[in-house]
Amino acid sequence: MYSDSIADMLTRVRNAYAVRKPTVVLPYSKFKLNLANVLVSEGLLAAAEKTERTDKPNFSELTLALKYGRSGKPAITAVKKISKPGRRVYVAAADLPYVLNGFGIAVISTSQGLMTNKQARKVKVGGEVICEIY
Repeated sequence: MYSDSIADMLTRVRNAYAVRKPTVVLPYSKFKLNLANVLVSEGLLAAAEKTERTDKPNFSELTLALKYGRSGKPAITAVKKISKPGRRVYVAAADLPYVLNGFGIAVISTSQGLMTNKQARKVKVGGEVICEIY
């Protein structure tokens, strides 16, 4: 069992990209689906969908379709978890991070839901910095 399900999700995605897998299957949660939808909207994942298991009732899985470039280069090159269970990191709207001078994204959990640092800056809202992806 793992204590940080988001870190587990990001690690599974990173490892799947490392071995060129087309999809990743992981346990479902609403937060993971919302995080995956942010990554899909930013063009870092091809698709994300909730699937039901037939062998285990009331157990859902999240299936992520990974995205690769024409030359086979992964869409995500690095993932860094910022906020952890033992040390949460919160930022105000004025202090939202720039990742790789704007080439990467930071995923922020705000009162208006999960969004990228660019979207949070437009809406002028701060929150918990979940991870940085580039």
